[in-house]
Amino acid sequence: MTQALSARKLLLRDWRGGELGVLLAALVLAVGVVVGISAFVASLQSALESESRRFLAADQVVSSSREIPASWVEHARHMDLEVATTLAFPSMVFAGDDAMHLASIKAVSDGYPLRGVLQISEEPFGPLEQTRRVPEPGDVWLASRLFSLLGVSVGDKIWVGDAELRISGTVRAEPDAGGSAFGYGPRLMMNLNDIEATGVIQPGSRVTWRLLLRGDPQALTAFSEWVEPKLVQGQRILGLDDSQPSIGRTLDRAQGFLLLAGSLGVVLAAAAIALAARRFSERHTDYVAVMKSLGASTGRISQLYGSALLLLGLTATLLGCLAGWAIQAAFVGLFAEQLGVQPGSTGIQPYIVGGTTALVCLGFFAWPPLWRLSQVPPLRVLRRDLDASAAQRWRDYALGGAAMVLLMWWYAGDIKLTAGVVGGLTVTVGLGFIAARFLLQGSRAVGSAAGSVWRLALAGLVRRGNANALQMVIFGVAIMLMLVLILVRTSLIEQWQAQLPEGTPNHFAINIAPDQRGSLADFFAAEDIASEPLYPMSRGRVMAVNGIALAEGRDEEGQPRQREANFTYSDTLPDANELIAGEWWSADSEAAEVSLEEGFADRIGASVGDELMLRIGADEFSATVTSIRRTDWQSMKPNFFVIFPKAVLEPFPKMYMTAFYLPGERKATLNRLVRSYPTLTVIELDIVIQEIRTIVDRVGQAIELVLGVILLAGALVLVAGVQASVDVRMRESALLRALGARSGLLLGALWIEFATLGLLAGGLAVVGSEAAAWLLQTQALDLDYVATPSLWPVGLITGALVIGVLGVLSCRRAVRVPPLVVLREV
Repeated sequence: MTQALSARKLLLRDWRGGELGVLLAALVLAVGVVVGISAFVASLQSALESESRRFLAADQVVSSSREIPASWVEHARHMDLEVATTLAFPSMVFAGDDAMHLASIKAVSDGYPLRGVLQISEEPFGPLEQTRRVPEPGDVWLASRLFSLLGVSVGDKIWVGDAELRISGTVRAEPDAGGSAFGYGPRLMMNLNDIEATGVIQPGSRVTWRLLLRGDPQALTAFSEWVEPKLVQGQRILGLDDSQPSIGRTLDRAQGFLLLAGSLGVVLAAAAIALAARRFSERHTDYVAVMKSLGASTGRISQLYGSALLLLGLTATLLGCLAGWAIQAAFVGLFAEQLGVQPGSTGIQPYIVGGTTALVCLGFFAWPPLWRLSQVPPLRVLRRDLDASAAQRWRDYALGGAAMVLLMWWYAGDIKLTAGVVGGLTVTVGLGFIAARFLLQGSRAVGSAAGSVWRLALAGLVRRGNANALQMVIFGVAIMLMLVLILVRTSLIEQWQAQLPEGTPNHFAINIAPDQRGSLADFFAAEDIASEPLYPMSRGRVMAVNGIALAEGRDEEGQPRQREANFTYSDTLPDANELIAGEWWSADSEAAEVSLEEGFADRIGASVGDELMLRIGADEFSATVTSIRRTDWQSMKPNFFVIFPKAVLEPFPKMYMTAFYLPGERKATLNRLVRSYPTLTVIELDIVIQEIRTIVDRVGQAIELVLGVILLAGALVLVAGVQASVDVRMRESALLRALGARSGLLLGALWIEFATLGLLAGGLAVVGSEAAAWLLQTQALDLDYVATPSLWPVGLITGALVIGVLGVLSCRRAVRVPPLVVLREV
């Protein structure tokens, strides 16, 4: 009780003296930034994941080429999961005797969609309405374009198979449009209860059933584990990565960046704590020396400062958690509408992270310098050159660094992210101390020949050599971490935008007959439509690898080992493809060669040099794998799993396909296209591309917000770094003023000294940030590294200006206030 009372009195006395302000602020900053970022990231990540589930219209989907067993539906309901069912297939739709067209029919049950909403309108291209209801039995909704193709209006009757159905509205957009991106023709949506009356679903029909599930993640996992052993050929469990791999990859990269931002927030918080604690201990060195000279024991002093630190830490942690909650709430309130998503629950995890961060920072960064106070010898009262061992400080730095690396690893959950940051920090710190050594040696030579203001500034750099070296490294680390975030953020945004540039093909045309190639090219030219080349396409199957027949089971990822694929031929390596093994054949090759996409090769267990047995229709032939390709499926260009030389595949029956770009305002052109080529099938991807761009834009906005928080934290660390040496500099400035130095001379020297430290720190930050960016982009975030020399001057100028201004502002009291007042207070 006495110890706690003494600790409280110590804190109150020091608080009245203003000495605890920086340390308390640093602790609150540490916890507040970490909790705020963690809570905001958790909330935003939850919201983005929920938003991304719109691409499935559910949390999880079971896709099947046959009707979903009723027992599966009942089991899902028994596990308190919401369920809905959809059925998709292509079929001819008739309106009267003459009007007919191929449509992509989707039959849905009540409850669809489980995630997201349908966009409908009463008339084609009329005012939009968002809804979760589905067509009533006996009714259908048509895509706007299908009205003109069939020559019908709302209220008219059409035929699907044997069922006569009434048109009651227009379906404009579906949340899971991407899951049926390769449906054939414009959409017709009907009630699942009308399917039996149509009579179009027969044994062997090409249909896709989907069981949509929504509910608790644990229940979804349990259902997946229950149903997975029951899956057969043509059935699989779908998540976001399966439905839209490009969206899943984008969210993974965004999550990696947000985790990186949180990790760097931890590092900045630790730097602020270390600087504040060091300043606190330096200001108390003389006070402890007096206490020990009056008989206070080492243990007594350790207990006193330990109790004070614990009390301060608890207060700062509580205030930091409140500040973090306020930061998160402010961001949600300010930007929820801008981001277009409803933020999710943060949970208790951010506050656990904040409490753990406070514990690590107090234990490894704040306590060591306070513990060293108990080691101060009583003789310090008479000999001010006596201090604690420097070796202990280096040991503390090593232990603190190790603790911070472990904390970052735990927080980010990614060893590659942690290694990238640590690599950049290592480069910055190592180069920093090497540069500091040469700085001190060069300062002596330059200072002897410089003018009075420069001589004074450079003398200060030499006189506080070790402290300045540490300060320069800390400045460099803070600037480096901010530059790393800017570099990685810029790379992420640029590569996301490059995935789907304006003019990306947003429609596919398939089933193009050989004799239609010339006239179709003329049609595209006449309509000024940009299109890809025509690609030959034959449907085939890999039957065996090296004489061993492929089983009809699944691989480790649940993908079918044996399945049909589209075969094509090409004399050159197609765009959006990269050769990763083997060699491409010559243009005139007549050898039985084949090139496989890397995922397809892994699935069938084939590699370069293997012999494949393949089948097209009733014909079988063999070919040797001579290359493996990595394919960019996000390019939206026609891509194939299996490619042959022209001489191998040309004798087989084939159709052609292509891709083309059509702006939204020119959708009516599709009507003329399908009327001119009735056998042609158009696949519309424009809605999917727009959804992908929407998600990318929202993730980019989230990254901008988190970056702003981290930049603020970095700025506060710079302030703490300047404050760490302000007492010594103010004392020296006041002493020089007492000896007759002019105010302008002192301010000029301070400006030069701090600006020099800032300039050197900026140089370190540039080198360290490029090293960290290379590691993070190439090893952790799956990005292409590109050096950014345009950002290098920013690091140098920012370091010199910001540190220079902060230094002069912090020490201006020594110039304005009488020297005697400053010397008495410091």
